[in-house]
Amino acid sequence: MIWLSIALLSLLALTPAALPLWQRARQIRDERSAALALHEAQLVEIDRDLAIGLIAPTEHDIARLEIQRRILTADTAPTQAADAIAPGWAWGGLALIPVAAVGLYLTNGVPSLPAQPLGPRLVAQHMQNTRNNAVLDRLRQTLAQLPANDPSLRQGYLLLGQAEAGRAHYAEAAEAWNHALQLGFDPEVAARTAEAMTRASGHVTPEAQALFSKALDAAPKDALWRNAAQARIAEGEHEQENP
Repeated sequence: MIWLSIALLSLLALTPAALPLWQRARQIRDERSAALALHEAQLVEIDRDLAIGLIAPTEHDIARLEIQRRILTADTAPTQAADAIAPGWAWGGLALIPVAAVGLYLTNGVPSLPAQPLGPRLVAQHMQNTRNNAVLDRLRQTLAQLPANDPSLRQGYLLLGQAEAGRAHYAEAAEAWNHALQLGFDPEVAARTAEAMTRASGHVTPEAQALFSKALDAAPKDALWRNAAQARIAEGEHEQENP
């Protein structure tokens, strides 16, 4: 079925390019026939003018010779255009386009791959989200039951924040990372928390800007995220100056 679709699409795509090749020779033949018909009509017209006395015999002879000369010129005109590229080469080039396209597709494509309908994929994604929600809810319950001095509590909140950020749940990620910061400050985690707060609200809030500044003050000079944090601070200052 896929090959039939490829053939139909190729035919549809190449039709606009093939039509001019097919019409060009026909157009030239039509122009030659129209020129001959015009000159023959002019001969009839000057004969009629001579008969009713509109032109003199001398003028008639001169006009008739000129029209006959044009008829000879039109009759000897070529019936086909002298193209820079022979029509055979042009048609061959058009035929090679879908062949080259199929070859390019086969380098990475898999024609035998079954169809992937959207409906089942959405259902599978929903089921996966449901399972993920259940896992993260259990993790939250476990963290809520751990004592504050448990060494695994901070790591658990870090993992929870990472999981929520991976699902683009930035408000939940910021909340989890804030818990981790309360158990032990880390400048990189602070910058991630501020970024999650910014994405959740859609702009750099004063709280996020303050957290970015605090993270920069405690960060090493070679921290890879320093430029991004400084850009966020500048963005927040601009928003405050131009509300």
